[in-house]
Amino acid sequence: MEIVLLGTGSADGWPNAFCRCASCRTHAATDLIRTPTSALVDDTLLLDCGPETPRAALRAGHRLDRLAGILLTHGHPDHSAPMAMLARTWARRTEPIVVAGPAAVLEQWKPWVDPDDPVRWQPVTAGDDVHLAGYTIHALPAAHDQPAVLYLVESPDGHRVLYATDTGPLPSPAVTAATQQPVDVLLLEETFGDHTEHGTAHLDLPAFGRELARLRAEHALRPGCEVVAVHLSHHNPPSPELDRRLATWGARPGHDGEHLITGVRNCARHGVHSHAQCGCSSVTARTHRTLVLGGARSGKSRTAEQLLGSEPEVVYIATGQPADGTDPEWDERVRQHRERRPPGWTTVEAPDASAALRSADAPVLLDCLGTWLTGVLTETGAWADAAGWQERAQHRVDDLLAAIRDCTVPVVLVSNEVGSGVVPAHPAGILFRDWLGRLNQAVARHSERVLLMVAGRAVELS
Repeated sequence: MEIVLLGTGSADGWPNAFCRCASCRTHAATDLIRTPTSALVDDTLLLDCGPETPRAALRAGHRLDRLAGILLTHGHPDHSAPMAMLARTWARRTEPIVVAGPAAVLEQWKPWVDPDDPVRWQPVTAGDDVHLAGYTIHALPAAHDQPAVLYLVESPDGHRVLYATDTGPLPSPAVTAATQQPVDVLLLEETFGDHTEHGTAHLDLPAFGRELARLRAEHALRPGCEVVAVHLSHHNPPSPELDRRLATWGARPGHDGEHLITGVRNCARHGVHSHAQCGCSSVTARTHRTLVLGGARSGKSRTAEQLLGSEPEVVYIATGQPADGTDPEWDERVRQHRERRPPGWTTVEAPDASAALRSADAPVLLDCLGTWLTGVLTETGAWADAAGWQERAQHRVDDLLAAIRDCTVPVVLVSNEVGSGVVPAHPAGILFRDWLGRLNQAVARHSERVLLMVAGRAVELS
């Protein structure tokens, strides 16, 4: 199955031609121009048809004269522009064509077709199957503010694509259908990026990660399934930040005009169908150990959480003291952290981080090493310079490093970067700075990936 992404943007595209935001300005200076989302399957089926779709097909090197069917998800004008049928009439096309979609949408299209045109109107509702040109098309329920469906398309050779755009979290019956017929390609909307207060049913980046975790937990995706984010808007961070964020979940953003071939890994940027051929980093292997460093309020905890955002289950090792009512500021920070964690995450308030790492049977997030080290130095008598404290503290550090090295599940570790400021004024501050600096170096040596957070932006450290 060949799937051509004719558009990968939201209703206003990306960049928005009227917008001055940093994301739009960045993309306007590149060739990353996205038009409203639609896709072409094997030159035979068209998934949605917006006002720019016919020209987008030509720009991608394809024509629409071989279409057997147009599958419409809903009636919003960026997905449903019936003037395409008038253009087809002017071209004197006489081949039969099926136009499928919710009945209300088809009524919008019928006035654009001559009575003698060989068009078959196929109203569909969730649960319907349509058989067309050897393809089986399953109409799935969609959560939307008007009649809408999603489509799971199965080709004659058994490959499947789930076209889930512009409709937010999938209703349970849609997930069940995909579980019964796992897909090779998932085109999943990701409209709002880091703007999580949009108040709509659309997906933003955190919600996209949760939805992906849900589909994987239900085994709705075949091994090697290509996960492509579509319906993208300027609320997203510009590339390469968006590429990095999605790659940590085994996904990537779609690009207008790219071709997806089921059964291989596709590269939108280099025009080849294997990342081994081009070394592209838009899809990365799952990293086993990741260290996230940063100063105070640099975004390190939130970024660490995002790295595991598509995991169905996560063990969250909290190394700080639990909220106990004695420190309102600390209690508030603990509350905020807890509220950010998805429902499938298990919090372990574990002063013995080594034991928690060794017993974990799901991916681990440990937050943070600085707090853990503070507890170790306190317990071993470092602040009072008790006899033998250094040996006791080093033993605890070595045990943690061994647990990190031997951990059988992916682990993300958060730590403070305290060595970039002024020299601490007190001996205790110098002691903590030196021990944490050495601990960070040791953990970095055991990690395949190290990120440094600066002003909410991640810098990859080689």
